Amino acid sequence: MNADKGRSSEMQDNPAGTLTVDQVAENLSAFAIDRADIKSLLGAIPEGHPIDLNCLEYELAILKILSVGWGLAFFMPVTDVNKTPLTQAFWEQIREISNNVSTLTETTTGTRVDYFGILKERLDTFVKQMQENQTEDADPTSIMGPVFADACGAPDDPMVILAGTKMFALTLGAVKEYLAAVKIKDITIH
Repeated sequence: MNADKGRSSEMQDNPAGTLTVDQVAENLSAFAIDRADIKSLLGAIPEGHPIDLNCLEYELAILKILSVGWGLAFFMPVTDVNKTPLTQAFWEQIREISNNVSTLTETTTGTRVDYFGILKERLDTFVKQMQENQTEDADPTSIMGPVFADACGAPDDPMVILAGTKMFALTLGAVKEYLAAVKIKDITIH
């Protein structure tokens, strides 16, 4: 993810190169739903592998969205005045996108799906597993892969575990890099 990717007009309007919380949230939510890295991970699954690729793609998309949210929690200092507003703005964007996905699904299949509710359920599952497996030297990526594979219905599949581990690690790395590269206009508290 590049701090000014697709943002040249905004950067011109803002010569200091500082983005608002809403602009950063928009960039992060666009990254969270971008499918390029998901397609790359799916392409690494060997032909003839028994995993349902549609299920894997669906679960990778969920994991990526959740991982961007975790990236905000992990990499923004608690003392940053922008942390709470940025996190809220990001999740509001994701809620809006989720509502659109739910509406589209209902329109095309006739079945009502609460995509944001699904995101929350997965988040609860991942957080619970992280808390239950938390040790001082625990690497969250080593926990995330198996929990992800379980969500895919393939708990012992090394390819699925690896796909989930990679998605989590790559997404966190991209968010960390983006937050380090972007300058956010501080929210003024009145």
